Amino acid sequence: MDVMNEVSITDARSRLADVIDDARVRHTPVFLTRRGRRVAAVIDAEDLERLTEAAENLADIEAAEAARAEIAENGTVPWDEVKAELGLA
Repeated sequence: MDVMNEVSITDARSRLADVIDDARVRHTPVFLTRRGRRVAAVIDAEDLERLTEAAENLADIEAAEAARAEIAENGTVPWDEVKAELGLA
Protein backbone atom coordinates (compact mmCIF):
# COMPACT_ATOMS: atom_id res chain seq x y z
CA MET A 1 0.00 0.00 0.00
CA ASP A 2 1.33 3.44 -0.90
CA VAL A 3 1.59 5.97 1.90
CA MET A 4 -1.07 8.62 1.33
CA ASN A 5 -1.25 12.11 2.68
CA GLU A 6 -3.59 13.61 0.10
CA VAL A 7 -5.79 11.89 -2.43
CA SER A 8 -8.42 13.22 -4.79
CA ILE A 9 -12.01 12.35 -4.02
CA THR A 10 -12.26 10.57 -7.36
CA ASP A 11 -9.21 8.43 -6.54
CA ALA A 12 -10.46 7.84 -2.99
CA ARG A 13 -13.73 6.43 -4.33
CA SER A 14 -11.93 3.69 -6.19
CA ARG A 15 -9.46 3.02 -3.33
CA LEU A 16 -11.66 3.63 -0.29
CA ALA A 17 -10.48 0.55 1.63
CA ASP A 18 -6.83 1.56 1.09
CA VAL A 19 -7.53 5.14 2.19
CA ILE A 20 -9.23 3.95 5.38
CA ASP A 21 -6.52 1.38 6.13
CA ASP A 22 -3.80 3.99 5.62
CA ALA A 23 -5.43 6.41 8.06
CA ARG A 24 -5.96 3.62 10.62
CA VAL A 25 -2.48 2.08 10.38
CA ARG A 26 -0.46 5.31 10.25
CA HIS A 27 -2.69 7.25 12.67
CA THR A 28 -2.42 10.31 10.45
CA PRO A 29 -5.27 11.81 8.45
CA VAL A 30 -5.61 11.23 4.73
CA PHE A 31 -6.83 14.48 3.21
CA LEU A 32 -9.36 14.29 0.39
CA THR A 33 -8.94 16.92 -2.28
CA ARG A 34 -11.15 18.46 -4.92
CA ARG A 35 -9.45 20.48 -7.65
CA GLY A 36 -6.26 20.41 -5.58
CA ARG A 37 -7.91 21.84 -2.43
CA ARG A 38 -8.30 19.88 0.81
CA VAL A 39 -12.02 19.48 1.47
CA ALA A 40 -12.21 16.61 3.98
CA ALA A 41 -10.13 14.07 5.86
CA VAL A 42 -10.31 10.40 6.73
CA ILE A 43 -9.08 9.79 10.27
CA ASP A 44 -8.93 6.74 12.52
CA ALA A 45 -12.04 6.64 14.74
CA GLU A 46 -10.06 6.23 17.98
CA ASP A 47 -7.82 9.15 17.01
CA LEU A 48 -10.91 11.28 16.44
CA GLU A 49 -12.32 10.29 19.84
CA ARG A 50 -9.03 11.27 21.52
CA LEU A 51 -8.95 14.60 19.66
CA THR A 52 -12.57 15.32 20.57
CA GLU A 53 -11.92 14.50 24.22
CA ALA A 54 -8.81 16.70 24.26
CA ALA A 55 -10.77 19.58 22.70
CA GLU A 56 -13.54 19.18 25.30
CA ASN A 57 -10.97 19.13 28.11
CA LEU A 58 -9.35 22.28 26.75
CA ALA A 59 -12.75 23.99 26.55
CA ASP A 60 -13.40 23.03 30.20
CA ILE A 61 -10.00 24.42 31.25
CA GLU A 62 -10.67 27.67 29.39
CA ALA A 63 -14.13 27.97 30.99
CA ALA A 64 -12.65 27.40 34.46
CA GLU A 65 -9.97 30.03 33.82
CA ALA A 66 -12.63 32.49 32.63
CA ALA A 67 -14.72 31.79 35.74
CA ARG A 68 -11.69 32.38 38.00
CA ALA A 69 -10.95 35.64 36.18
CA GLU A 70 -14.57 36.76 36.61
CA ILE A 71 -14.46 35.94 40.32
CA ALA A 72 -11.18 37.85 40.68
CA GLU A 73 -12.73 40.86 38.94
CA ASN A 74 -16.27 40.81 40.36
CA GLY A 75 -16.11 38.65 43.48
CA THR A 76 -18.61 35.94 44.28
CA VAL A 77 -22.36 35.93 44.88
CA PRO A 78 -23.45 34.98 48.41
CA TRP A 79 -25.18 31.57 48.59
CA ASP A 80 -28.31 33.05 50.21
CA GLU A 81 -28.65 35.41 47.24
CA VAL A 82 -28.31 32.53 44.76
CA LYS A 83 -30.96 30.50 46.62
CA ALA A 84 -33.29 33.49 46.65
CA GLU A 85 -32.88 34.04 42.89
CA LEU A 86 -33.68 30.37 42.29
CA GLY A 87 -36.69 30.47 44.59
CA LEU A 88 -35.10 28.05 47.05
CA ALA A 89 -34.87 30.39 50.04
